[in-house]
Amino acid sequence: MKIIIVDDHPLVREGLISILAKEEGIEFVGESETIQEATELIERTKPDLAIVDVKLGNESGYDLVGMLRHLPCHFMMLTSSATEADIRRAEECGADGFVLKEAAPEELLLAIRMIGRGRKYFDQSLLGTLLRKDYDDPLEKLTPKEKEVLRGLGEGLSNGAMAKKLVISEFTVKKHVSRIFQKLNLNDRTQAALFAQAQGLSGYSPLDKLKEGSSV
Repeated sequence: MKIIIVDDHPLVREGLISILAKEEGIEFVGESETIQEATELIERTKPDLAIVDVKLGNESGYDLVGMLRHLPCHFMMLTSSATEADIRRAEECGADGFVLKEAAPEELLLAIRMIGRGRKYFDQSLLGTLLRKDYDDPLEKLTPKEKEVLRGLGEGLSNGAMAKKLVISEFTVKKHVSRIFQKLNLNDRTQAALFAQAQGLSGYSPLDKLKEGSSV
């Protein structure tokens, strides 16, 4: 996977480059500080993923993503802090992920791998903010059975395994999963699993899979 870094802080770029250099299957192909430099770099190197700082001096990383979202390149936002408005804007401009700079290297690499597989990734610490709308507690949207299914998703269980565990049909499990996605505004099972873990519904973490070398 070819990756570029767009950040106006040299130390941040150096740190990211150091992390990427140790990972097999990842090729660092360039860095830039401004939107203009980044645009030229992306057109020249045609990366698979651009890691973009939200704030680029007086410019916005969101603007860069919005301008280039039509290209066959994924974009992951990187920031030191985030509000709900930041996360919503990342979604609106077409970003594929949102990770805090304080994230552990393992989580950064997990995000890169998931985005590389065409999935979305939002920092687990931000999921509560991402999913909160009219409810203080997003879990209040779910029925008791849906919460049990969400817990199963957090544990990485298949529909068949959940059906056996909850003593219901696999068809019923699929209906619960679909309703969970709808109620919590989730796109897929991965987001549901991350949300379940962020809510403390499971002792399992997707980082465990990364450590074990398993695919997510």
